[in-house]
Amino acid sequence: MAIHPTAVIAPGVQIGKDVHIGPYTVIEEDCIIGDNCRIDAHVKIGRWTTIGSGTRIYCGAIVGEDPQDHRFKPDTYAPTIIGSNTTIREYVTIHRSPFEGRKTSVGDHTLLMAFVHVGHDACIGNHVTAANQTAFSGHVIVGDGAVVSGYVLVHQFCRIGALAMIGARTIIRQDIPPYCMLAENECVCGPNVVGLRRAGFDNSRRFAIRQAVKTFFFKGLNSSNAVEEILAAHPDNPDITLFTDFIRSTERGIMPGDPKLKALGTSDISGDEE
Repeated sequence: MAIHPTAVIAPGVQIGKDVHIGPYTVIEEDCIIGDNCRIDAHVKIGRWTTIGSGTRIYCGAIVGEDPQDHRFKPDTYAPTIIGSNTTIREYVTIHRSPFEGRKTSVGDHTLLMAFVHVGHDACIGNHVTAANQTAFSGHVIVGDGAVVSGYVLVHQFCRIGALAMIGARTIIRQDIPPYCMLAENECVCGPNVVGLRRAGFDNSRRFAIRQAVKTFFFKGLNSSNAVEEILAAHPDNPDITLFTDFIRSTERGIMPGDPKLKALGTSDISGDEE
């Protein structure tokens, strides 16, 4: 264990084995720091924060800070949970909930690049990558394996599905289903084929997902009819069930498909060859 003498650590903080804490870092009461964590200089870790083992937090990051919410009261118990083997780069900000007993969480093996903001009550999944300057507003949910490019703004209560890919400089106002790719014109342009391959999805799984995405976004059907057609074509397929259940459970609606591709029909949608 290596703790710099200028670090300020509240009494009772639980610190695991082989932890490095840099100069002028502040760790408040009731925090837990797992084994093999490295916390650089000038980091602040707010009260009731848990950091999983093997996580790296770079200079200037603020984790578990009070939320930007008029309803917040300083003594509200609201934990922040950071998973294992996650990387939090310079000047990332992660805020705890203003509501008693509610939490903000970031999963395992996730990378938050410099200046990413995670608002209160957000839930960021495992193996997520969020590039520089992206902002997740309060209550946002990001599924496992999603990739969010830089300078993306995500509206409160929006969801980004598992293994989705989000283009840079986009504004997310509605939900993005699993496996989808959102282009920089803020429209879904097809499946995230590269992400599916990297995740180990074989040809048959990728083909089914591609057909589901094409049917929902580019066939000209309304949402309920598209979901019925997708399920009829792919019964008892867990990948497709995840896709359709996500759509059925939306409260904010689904981001639109690219109108140029919709006008062409489904034959020119990017993805694996049939």
